Formats: sequence, structure tokens, C-alpha cells
Amino acid sequence: MKKIATISALIYAATIPLANWMISNIGTQSFPGGPHTIPVGFGYSAPSGVLMIGLALVARDIIQRYAGKKYALAAIIVGVAISFVIAEPALATASATAFLLGEIADFSIYTPLQRRNIVLAVVASGVIGGIVDSLVFLQIAFGSTMFWEGQVIGKAWMALTSGIVIWMVRRAQKTSLLAN
Repeated sequence: MKKIATISALIYAATIPLANWMISNIGTQSFPGGPHTIPVGFGYSAPSGVLMIGLALVARDIIQRYAGKKYALAAIIVGVAISFVIAEPALATASATAFLLGEIADFSIYTPLQRRNIVLAVVASGVIGGIVDSLVFLQIAFGSTMFWEGQVIGKAWMALTSGIVIWMVRRAQKTSLLAN
């Protein structure tokens, strides 16, 4: 596995426990038993782990790009296991189920698009995976889809930021190749 895929796998694995920890510890708790939230823009808030899950979706895309589909699918399985093991009992099923379905949605969108347009693949798969993850997690964990807009915005920020970074890196690489 290439170095970039290994680094992405480590980031991916770290985002899962960090997201679960943040939901219980970072931000403002709006109601008893509810998630801790942070502002994500446009007047919306989201459970504070949102940014880490957005990053996880992108890291999984990078794993697939540099190591292949089998490694990406293995990463999803490991991610679900980590999510289930580290989450508080009340959040374990919600976290693992949402993570699994969100990652499968991300994988399904990213896979056909990546060869044609990597930036579009990362952004589109991250946004769609984020929507699925958000709706499933909130419904199972809290019996409500309250905060879904903020969840989607927070994850979209990560997908868009990653898309911009990838575009800039690719553009810089093309420019340096033309200069040589």
C-alpha cells in the first residue's frame, strides 16, 4: 500500500473515535441526553463530531484511490467495528449503522466518478455519504432528524475543502510538469 494510503488509513481510523468523543464532550448540549453541537454556518448547528465524519468520508476516498477497492471496503468494515466498539452504548448501533450506510453511499458514488473527475468524485461522494450518515445517525441515536441540516453543511464543508485542496494540488502538479 502506498504511503499516502497508509497515512489516509491512519487518519480514517482516528476520525471515528474522535467524532464519537466530540459528540459527548465538545460544544453545547441543547437538551438532556442530546449531542453536543457546534455552529457550522448559515445559522445551523450540528453534533460536533460532524467534521471528523466528513474527513473520514474523504480519507476513505483517498484509500480507495491509492490502495484500491478491496482496501477501501476493508477500511469501511474496520471503521464500523471501531465505531461500534468505542461509542457509548446508547450511540453504538446508531454510529455503526450510520457509518456503514454513509460509507457505502460514498463508495457507490466515488467509484464510478473517480476516473473521470477526482474532484467531483470526492465532493459528490462526500456530500451524498454525509447526507445518508446524518439522517441515519440522528434518527437511530436520538429518534429525531433535528440537526440534519447542520450535519449536512458540516460534512459538505469537509468535502468541498478537500475537493479544493485536491484541485489545487493537481493544478500545481500540472504546472510544474509544464515548467520542466
